[in-house]
Amino acid sequence: MNSTIKLIVAVLLLSLATNAESQIKVDLKKKVENAVNRRANQRTDQAINKGLDAVENAVKEDIKNAGQDQPADTQKDQNAQSGGQTDAGSGKQATGQQATSLQAYSRYDFVPGDKIILYEDFSQDAVGDFPALWTTDASGEINSLNIATGNWLNLNSGEGTYWFMKDIEFPQNFIIEMDIVPKPGGLRIAADMVLFGEDSHSEMNKDNNPGTGGIHIQMEKQNWITRGYRKGSNEYLSGSSQVNTVEAEKVNHVIVWVQNRRVRIYNKGAKVLDMPTNIYEGTKFKRLCFKLYRGASSGSYISNIKITTAAPDMRSKLLTEGKLVSYGIYFDVNKDVVKPESYGTLKEVATVMTENPDLRVKIAGHTDADGADASNLDLSKRRGAAVKNELVKTFGIDASRLESDGLGENQPVAPNDTPSNKALNRRVEFIKL
Repeated sequence: MNSTIKLIVAVLLLSLATNAESQIKVDLKKKVENAVNRRANQRTDQAINKGLDAVENAVKEDIKNAGQDQPADTQKDQNAQSGGQTDAGSGKQATGQQATSLQAYSRYDFVPGDKIILYEDFSQDAVGDFPALWTTDASGEINSLNIATGNWLNLNSGEGTYWFMKDIEFPQNFIIEMDIVPKPGGLRIAADMVLFGEDSHSEMNKDNNPGTGGIHIQMEKQNWITRGYRKGSNEYLSGSSQVNTVEAEKVNHVIVWVQNRRVRIYNKGAKVLDMPTNIYEGTKFKRLCFKLYRGASSGSYISNIKITTAAPDMRSKLLTEGKLVSYGIYFDVNKDVVKPESYGTLKEVATVMTENPDLRVKIAGHTDADGADASNLDLSKRRGAAVKNELVKTFGIDASRLESDGLGENQPVAPNDTPSNKALNRRVEFIKL
């Protein structure tokens, strides 16, 4: 009996010992798991707090900027516009930028015409050289930038003038577009763009009012200033604005629209200045230059200068002639997203279609010859489809009234041998069906 009891007691003790060991292991495992979870939760809380801090700071910044005259969805880093260079069927923009909504640029009422007068992106000039079609009394060279693709003319002097050496046949109604990246620093003037008439054809004329009169578009970091000079004198008509000024170290897509005596300037999604009598009657422009001033200029990078006729008669082109050629639909290079600067052109097309409910239109995209044929064909088709989508989504045009296609580089209107000719081939056509 005693032996039996002893055996039972021994078994029980062994069982208890085993259970105790197991319990210790379980408790230890739980403690380790709990410690790991606590540390993970602490790190998660820290990450959440950082995220909430960022959101809070962003909200504070929005509140701070609420009183500024800028559309709600306007691109903060233009190239940016985004942007970078904006062109019908082309454009150059650094990667990583988020697209701005088309609606954010609803105050862009300008419409480029169906003729390109000049296009200069310095693509035919080597980095480190001064551009072949320009001259200067200062210093400068072609550079590449880390915030945008393509070649840029570095206006790298504190004082000097940079002249385009060929005559330009400006009509009375035209649009100048350009990308400018002002350099950092406390100096106020990014650059002064000057249009002038030159009787002597001297590209090195340093007068404030060279030749037969002109206009200065002074792009400052805190102001816009315009001065339209009377022929043969220093008398001028001036205007100024502090809305949507150019930002240092960012790509600013600046548009100047001249209609006879009227000058309108656009930047950052809105009109920034509108002077109905900023140019003296009878002024004829032939030349283009940029000026920097000692003690006031910090220098800038310039590229993607495009001069076009303006405001074609879209109603006549579509209804009577049956085809509208547009250089006012903008894309980034090798992209099919319609840029917001296209708003004015698309609005005009939509207006014609709304007023003529039986009108059906085919949208055809075209590219230049740079790149592979197959890639260009695919890109042009995607761009045509993107334009159709914007007309439907943004302007309410019935999709059944629109067709889209792309022809790549197969129907050029000019040789692909110069930047201006390539720009002519990059286009969108609206064809009456």
